[in-house]
Amino acid sequence: MPIALIIILNWSAPVANDDSMIKLSPYPRYSEAEMISRARAQYEHLQSRRTVRDFSDQPVPREVIESCIQTAGTAPSGANQQPWHFAVVGDPEIKRQIRSAAEAEEQEFYAHRASDEWLEALSHLGTDAQKPFLETAPYLIVVFALVNRADDHGGKTKHYYPYESTGLATGFLISALHNVGLASLTHTPNPMKFLNQVLGRPGNERPFLILVTGYPADNARVPDIKRLGLDEVATFY
Repeated sequence: MPIALIIILNWSAPVANDDSMIKLSPYPRYSEAEMISRARAQYEHLQSRRTVRDFSDQPVPREVIESCIQTAGTAPSGANQQPWHFAVVGDPEIKRQIRSAAEAEEQEFYAHRASDEWLEALSHLGTDAQKPFLETAPYLIVVFALVNRADDHGGKTKHYYPYESTGLATGFLISALHNVGLASLTHTPNPMKFLNQVLGRPGNERPFLILVTGYPADNARVPDIKRLGLDEVATFY
C-alpha cells in the first residue's frame, strides 16, 4: 500500500470533547402541509417589512428591545465566538451627539465622496444628509463587530468571521423587531469611528451599523419598491 495512502487512512479530524457536547433538543416535526403553510406565513409576515425613515417618538418598553437583542444573540457565528456588541441608546443627549456627527459625515458623502452613479442609485429613495430619525426614534441600536476579545489576563482571542457573524445577528434582530410591530432602519454613515468615541467603546469593537427602531410615524411614507422574485434570486439544482 502506498505510503501516502497509509497516512491518509491513519489521519482523523479533531473530535470535540464529549463533555462539551449535549443532546440536541428535539425539533418539532410538522406535516408537509403545515411546513408549507408556516413557511408561507413567515414569508408573508416579513414581506410586509419596510425600511422606515419617519418614526414616532412614542416610547417602546425596554424589555421588548432586550428580548429582541437576545434573539439576535441566537444567530450562528464563526466558532460560536458571538463577536458582536449592541449599544442601545435611548438617552436624548447621546442621540443628539450621534446625529450631529453622522450628519457631518453625510454632508461630506453627498457633497464629495459619493460618485454620480451612487447618488443616482439612491435618488429614488429620497435620502439626503439630514437624519432627524436619529433623534426622533426612541432607540438607536449601534451594532459593533468584535475583531478580537481580551481575556482576564490581558491576552487577546482572535475572532473569525466577525463581520459575517455580526451581519447574521443583525438580520435576526431586524426580524425580531418586525415581529413585535416595530419599524427599523439600517443607517451606515461613513466613516463610523465617531461611534466609538461618542459611546466610549474600545478599539477592538468596529462599528457595523446603526439600527434605528421604534414605531413608524402615523404619516410615514416609504418608496414604492418591488422585491425580486424567487426565479431572480434562487437557482435550484
